[in-house]
Amino acid sequence: MEPMSLRSPLPVRDGVNATRLHLPLVGPWATIQDYVLERFGHVHADGLRRRFDAGEVQGIGGAPITATTPLGAHEFLWYYRDAPVEAPLPFHEEILHLDADLLVVDKPHFLPTTPGGRYVKESALVRLRTRLGLPDLTPMHRLDRATAGVILFSVRPETRGAYQSLFERRGIRKVYEAVSAQPAGFDPAHPALRGVPLPLSYRDHIDKVKGTLRVVVSDDEAPNAETAIDLIASGPSGGTLAGSPVIHTRLKPRTGRTHQLRVHLAALGAGILGDPFYPDLLDEAPDNHALPLQLLARTISFTDPLSGLPRAFSSRRRLSEAPRGTQPHPAASGTETSPEGSA
Repeated sequence: MEPMSLRSPLPVRDGVNATRLHLPLVGPWATIQDYVLERFGHVHADGLRRRFDAGEVQGIGGAPITATTPLGAHEFLWYYRDAPVEAPLPFHEEILHLDADLLVVDKPHFLPTTPGGRYVKESALVRLRTRLGLPDLTPMHRLDRATAGVILFSVRPETRGAYQSLFERRGIRKVYEAVSAQPAGFDPAHPALRGVPLPLSYRDHIDKVKGTLRVVVSDDEAPNAETAIDLIASGPSGGTLAGSPVIHTRLKPRTGRTHQLRVHLAALGAGILGDPFYPDLLDEAPDNHALPLQLLARTISFTDPLSGLPRAFSSRRRLSEAPRGTQPHPAASGTETSPEGSA
């Protein structure tokens, strides 16, 4: 949790947090404004000066930083960034639950959880803060922009720590679903992936390396990622790929590594449909709205830390390429969940 001294002195504006900048304490700049003008030389200088003149640049505790504040007077500053011009995303989040402490949302594919890059206002967090008038709203975990499904948000700081502790001690249970192209030689009567009968548990070692798009899988390190995988159904796709043989799987992550579920299915020869990263990294291309990543955070369940009561929330969405008109595989398990994981 962020120290009190480093909390933004500027309020949320239009659903967006102020940005924090770490300042040098010494250097060739007479004032903090001089440093900022050089650091952000690609930004129009008049716009930066306007922020200082308007009192929109502040230090710890709300101390004003003006055009004449000397370098070294503050180690951090906060300011409002200019939001990029964004075309509205034609996909909308659905509220599953809202009380004084907790918001549960069913996120669509293509909508980012939090602001980043070219998506600021068109993120679930900013949309919901604006829509509900809840400036303190904070996501308790993340889903990739490409992944749909259930996300938990904390409504107010006073009870946020109680819910954060659930994640820290793996008290959150998640179940995902995915649709993959049916691997060559797949036998629905005796389902297996890479020769291992389903259900199975897959383990490996995954590291996220800063600056890389894909995670790194190491065969020389002890496993740090584990996913239980079961078959829900197999048959012809009912979506854009109508008629193509697919498998619909249930995934119960027992750890929460970046891209874990996508990596594990790809390693088993059942890469998720619509995935531009695994097993092969594809050239960047516009979103294919006709074929979203076929990965869904189906359920989240936990014991509420405030009431002590069990709680469970399920997505109402459906993976578009899931087989239709077929019976679930007889070996498919129910909706039992397992410790927290990540997409």
